[in-house]
Amino acid sequence: MRRFRLPRCPALPPACLYRREGRVGLPLGQPHSACEDETNTFKMSDGPRVSFNAIDSALSSLKNCQSYINSGMDVATQVALDLVESSNDEEDINNMEKVMLEYARMDRELNHYITAFEEIINQVKQEKPENLPDLENLAQKKFLEMESMNSDSDLQSNEKYMHFKDQLKEMKKQYHSNDTIEQIDEDLAVTRCPMTFICPITQVIMKRPVRNKVCGHIYEEDAILEMIQIQKQKKKKVRCPKMGCSHDDVEVSDLVRDEILKRLIDSQKKQSWSSLDT
Repeated sequence: MRRFRLPRCPALPPACLYRREGRVGLPLGQPHSACEDETNTFKMSDGPRVSFNAIDSALSSLKNCQSYINSGMDVATQVALDLVESSNDEEDINNMEKVMLEYARMDRELNHYITAFEEIINQVKQEKPENLPDLENLAQKKFLEMESMNSDSDLQSNEKYMHFKDQLKEMKKQYHSNDTIEQIDEDLAVTRCPMTFICPITQVIMKRPVRNKVCGHIYEEDAILEMIQIQKQKKKKVRCPKMGCSHDDVEVSDLVRDEILKRLIDSQKKQSWSSLDT
């Protein structure tokens, strides 16, 4: 049987190499400018002020690295589902699970690093010591303290990893039989009500369905994100657009992509086009 070639997962950009040789690599403060907010500065005992804006900017860049980690986890999930659909090779599927756990480990380390620096900066701002302490050393100690409390259960509880496991379980349930993939898709298309393919917002068949983790309802990704953005600008909460749903505070963080439903929708579209050609 031909082996499925695993693709390379997206690598993190150089900006995410936030620790080198065990040292913290953020700027430790810049001279204060007259136009800067004094609440984000530190007054030295000998007179000058030091601005924390450079540190805040560097931390913001690190937080953007979260998107690269999320993209890598999305790719790993897609590859694992493709493996179940095409070959169901357990070894390759297990390898993708290891990739997911490695991304979860990177996510945990990045979050610890950012949290450590933020806590030290906030502590300095509140305590206002006479002299600016060694922020690098303090943040490093805080980071190592947090890392020392790590456990495997932390990785298992990563939200993206749990979603990966749920999607994988559902996919295996659908394809774990001796039936051909075409027969399975046909059966699913018949048993699954077409109304579940319709977005309650756009009233058309979804292309990129996302599931609300709170109430379980599904929407077109672009449509629900636009709705949330519009209501946010009005400083209003977003009620689930599914008729009869009582969930009245839909957040972007509540939404996860439903890869299984997307595959079913794509499969039905292919069957529809095939029937038109015959």
